[in-house]
Parts: sequence; structure tokens; C-alpha cells
Amino acid sequence: MTAANAVTDPADSDPHSSDAARPPSGEHTDGGGNALSEKEKQKADALALKRLMRPVAVPLTIGRLLAVVSGVLAVVPYIALVQIGGTLLAASSAGTHVDGDEIRRWLRILVITFVLRLAIYFVALLVTHLADIRLGHLIQVRLVHRFAKVPLAWFTATNSGRVRKGMQDDIGTVHQLIAHQPVDGTAAVVMPAALMIYAFVIDWRLGLLSIATLPLYIGAMAMSMRGMGEKTVEMDRRLSTVSARMVEFVAGISVVKAFGRVGRAHRNYQESADEFYDFYLDWVRPLVRVSALGTSFLAIPLVLLVNIGVGSVLVHHDQVSTADVLATSLIALLIPYALETWMHSTWSRQLAGAAASRLAALIDTPILTEPDAVQARRPTAHDVTFEAVHYSYGSGPDAVLAVDDVGFTLPQGTVTALIGPSGSGKSTIATLLARFDDPASGTIRIGGVDITEIDDLYSQVGMVLQDPQLLTISIRDNIALGRPDATDGQIREAASAARILDEIEALPNGFDTVYGSDSGLSGGQAQRIAIARAVLVDAPILVLDEATALTDPESEHQIQQALSTLVRGRTVLVIAHRPEVIKGVDQIIVVESGRVVATGTHDELAGHPAYARMWQRAGADARLAGTHRTGSREPGSGTTGPTGTAEGTHR
Repeated sequence: MTAANAVTDPADSDPHSSDAARPPSGEHTDGGGNALSEKEKQKADALALKRLMRPVAVPLTIGRLLAVVSGVLAVVPYIALVQIGGTLLAASSAGTHVDGDEIRRWLRILVITFVLRLAIYFVALLVTHLADIRLGHLIQVRLVHRFAKVPLAWFTATNSGRVRKGMQDDIGTVHQLIAHQPVDGTAAVVMPAALMIYAFVIDWRLGLLSIATLPLYIGAMAMSMRGMGEKTVEMDRRLSTVSARMVEFVAGISVVKAFGRVGRAHRNYQESADEFYDFYLDWVRPLVRVSALGTSFLAIPLVLLVNIGVGSVLVHHDQVSTADVLATSLIALLIPYALETWMHSTWSRQLAGAAASRLAALIDTPILTEPDAVQARRPTAHDVTFEAVHYSYGSGPDAVLAVDDVGFTLPQGTVTALIGPSGSGKSTIATLLARFDDPASGTIRIGGVDITEIDDLYSQVGMVLQDPQLLTISIRDNIALGRPDATDGQIREAASAARILDEIEALPNGFDTVYGSDSGLSGGQAQRIAIARAVLVDAPILVLDEATALTDPESEHQIQQALSTLVRGRTVLVIAHRPEVIKGVDQIIVVESGRVVATGTHDELAGHPAYARMWQRAGADARLAGTHRTGSREPGSGTTGPTGTAEGTHR
């Protein structure tokens, strides 16, 4: 395949299997393909998260240990405050001078430990953020390497939406867990625990006061958190669906704008968004009331009332000092903040678990097998042979048979037209030659070599599709996409052969014009740039999938001229819906319902029922559109039909 495909991915140990044999990214199933329960999904998410975090386990452990040290040091300033307060009160009660040296000593201890604690906390966050950057880069590299080997047929609108969510949203979700949770979550446990221990060391009664309202808060939160894990998994699953449907919706926005509410392309997105809204509202509405009640138990006025109020009574009876009460009251105020941080960390971990599952599923996406470097072969001839090829979309009872026992040969240097009604399997057959996926059974050979054994297949097979698929990069780079080492002279020659050179040079920035950004190009111009790309690659086998179907008549003529140069001397497979445009080709293959029903030249197929039906349909469509030309006759009429793309280019 391509050079990028040769990069070894550490996760690529699985042998190739059909894409349909695995669940879509982000969906959990057991070994039999059955959906898992929410609790089982939680466990699967936790395992996926553990696997994902394994490369950065050491720095995360270091970050947690530093957070422990930082949390323990948080106690020292309170000790210093108590000692300073005690010294001041003792001097005041005795009517003596304050021991300045003692005060300054404890102030130095307070400042030094406070600064040290912040420094250690900063270093801990630095370590985890660097780990996060490393992990994010590693995930992106692994995904890019994986997608370079994934069957191109896998990139449907839905799967592309999952890729976008994985590369952007899910890596961002994991960032919170990697960069912040190890430090913040650990500190949120260690610091309040250390402070509460110190509160009990000061006085067990003040220690109890510092956590007096905590049981009420925990009880309220326990009620609100019931089933939180399962609900979080379900919420994330629904969000993933909304994200995927949004990509589908945006891809079809032009249709939606053209047809308004009559067009139903956006229905799936609207329904998934409404379902998420209803689910989230039903879940959150009762939680808000309970959460508000629980939060009120840790409200600052209530905490101070309990601690200072009851503490004042203890001070009045000389049980404790005022400094003790103030210190434990401050400790009591920090506990709610620590609890909120801990709960946020727990929530982040649940979300990150679901994100990790989706990322793991993307990393494990089935790939095409590649030839061993030693066994890789390059064909010396360029004839193409299909032998008993079967291919289905999906698997199990939902599988849709697309290609059924297809066999034919494309002789080297000839033009073969593949025709048939929409949905007959023409494009699937052509993309199997380009190895967008592997057939379930059967073989495809080029020059007698199985295409699965060919190294750098796309140096052998070029494509010009309906959609030119240009990238948002310069026109020069778009043309040189298949040959990045091409010189400017070679790129200009390819553009000239594609009949697009003059139009490119007329642009303000010429070949440096960024497609889709600096200047808008028509569909015909974009198609000729794609043809220039194919000319530059100079592959001996060419697949043309209705290259002029979406262009205007003037562009169609220019594209036909460009194709006449491109197909010369090559083995060409032309996909056509209209039979009248392929009469001059060397061979015609008629496909119906995924099967080859007829093969031959135009004259040889004149009496074949399937071929005759194609002409009848074409004639009816042309008459209905008011564009039927006189020269177009059905086979057997003794007249010559119009020449079109394939005929003109071959001759």
C-alpha cells in the first residue's frame, strides 16, 4: 500500500477481519455480539481506561506521590497558626511581652511550607500535563497509523463522525483525567484527611464539629449519586450518537437547505438530539433538588455557626483555646471544596472511561492485511482478473450481499465498461479492485498477483471518482498528493494534460492557491485537478467512476479531452449508468443485483435482455428529461449511438 501504511502500529497484532464483524466504535458487545448491560459497560470502560493509560502509568504515579506530599504539607500552616495564636493569647493573658522570636520562627515555617507545598503541587501538575501531552500524541499517532490501514469502505458518514469525536472530543475528555485528576483527586483525599486528623489532634470535640454537617451532605449526595455510573455511561453513549448524527446532518446541509422540512436528511440528528434532551432533563431535574439540599449542609454560614457557636461554648468553659476554634473552623471550610474536587474527579473518570472505550475501539479497528516486506510482489503485467468474488455489507442476519460470485477479466491495455442499474454493485466491484476493502471470498489479481500481496497498490491502480476529493491545501500539493517528490515541471505537465493548466495560472496565487479557501473552483475544474493527480501518478490501471456525471456540458467536454490523454495505453475500468456513452469500449460487463449477467462488446450484447433493458431505461429517462437525441437508438436498430466519455477517450 502507501508508504504511510508501512509504519508499524503496536496495536496492529490482530489479523484482519471484516469490519462488520466488530461492533461500531464506542459500542460495547460481548464475544457473541450481544449488547452489554450498563454495569458491564462500566467495567469494560475501566479496563479500556487502564489499557489506555498504561504508557504513562509511571509519571502519573509520580504525580500522585507528589500530590500526597503536597496534601500533608497543607497541615503545617494550620499548625503554625495555632502556635502563633497560642503564643499571642498566652502573652495577652499573662500581661507579658510577646516572644517575637517564637512568632517569627513559626511565620518562617508557615511561609516556607506554604511555598514548598505550592511548588510541589506545581511540579506534580507539570509531570501529569507532560504525560497528557505524550499520551495525546501517542493516541493520535496510533490512530493515524491505524486509519492508514483501515479499509476505505469503513469511512462511512457515521464512522467518520466517530473518528472526529475520538480525535477531538474524546482525547480532550481524557486530558482532564490524565493532566488533573491524579493530582487534584489525590490532593482532594489526602489534604482533608490530614487536616481532619490534625483537627482531632487539637481536640476531639473540635474534630467532630469540623465534620458535623458532613454526614448529612454525604447522605444527600448518596441519594443523588445512586445509579450515577450507569446514567453517565448512557449519557455518553447518547452524546456519541448525537455527535455522529451531527456529522451526517452537516454533510447533507445543502440538501436540507434546498428542501427545508421536506428533506428528511436531518431527521436522525433531530431525533437523537431530542432523545438526549428528554433523557438528560428527566435525569437531572430530581437531582438538582437533592443536590441543592446537600450543598446547603456545607454552606459557609451553617459551618461557621456550628463550629464557632459550639466552639465558643468550649472556649467559655476553658476546654479549648480561641486559636484552636479558629483553626478547626478554617479546616471545616476546606472540606466542602475538597469534596467537590473529589466528586468532579470521579465524574471525569467515568466520562474518560467511556471516551477510552471509544478510542480503544478506534485503535482496534480492523485493518487490511499487508504483504510481508520479504513476500511483497510487484506485477509485471497489468491485466485484471476477478475470480468468484463475494462481498457483503454488514454481517449476520443484517448482512446485505453486494457482490455475488463475480468473475471477469480486464485484458491489459483495454477499456472495459461496467454498467448496470443503481445499486447493482458496480461501484463496489470497482472499489474492491482499488482495495477499499477485501472480499469475503474469491481473489482479485493484477498480472497474476493477488492484490493483497502487492506492495504499494496505488502505484498500480489510479482512480478518478465522481467526487474529486480535494484537500484544503494548495493546488500544487493536491496534484502531487500521490507523488510528493514530483517537480514543478512534472506538476505543470500533468495539469496541462488534464486541460486545467491555464485556469490554474489565471488564479491570483496560481498553483499556490489553497483549494476551498483562497478561491472557489467549479466542480469541473476540481475534477480536472483530480485527473491531473491521476496523470502524475501514472498508474497503469485506471478506475473511472462516472467522472463526468456531476458536471455541466462544457466541463464534461473538457474532462473528456483530459481523460482521452489519461486512459491511453492503460487498463481502464469505466463505471457508467448510461449505456449510450460506452459503445466504443473493448468490453462491456453488465451487472444486476451484484452478479455479472452479460459480458461482450456492444454488438455482441445487442440481443441480450439485460443490455436491452438498460437501453430502454436510458431512452425513457432521456425522453422524460426532454434531452433524448435522435442518434441514440436501441441495440439492433442498425444505427450508431452517440459517442461519449469512454468511446471518445478510448479512440
